[in-house]
Amino acid sequence: MSVIIYPAYFNIHYSRREGRRVPKNLAFDAKLDTIVRALRDLGYEFVVEEDKRYPRFWWKEKGRVVVNTEEKKGELIIKIARKVRNI
Repeated sequence: MSVIIYPAYFNIHYSRREGRRVPKNLAFDAKLDTIVRALRDLGYEFVVEEDKRYPRFWWKEKGRVVVNTEEKKGELIIKIARKVRNI
């Protein structure tokens, strides 16, 4: 199963309504390379798609990561956010 992760899910400057999926205390100024580093450290298999964009903000940020995992998307997002906070 594949899970798609966009940097907007972690962006501290976005509200929940705009697409942030983590609590403010786990949010950060999200960049694609930061998420990739966290996933690599956590040991996940993934593919980076730099030409894709978050549908809600199609004119802004570029990039997404497709992660191969059986975990629920919400659990994976929280794991990534916690790992980035520890980096």
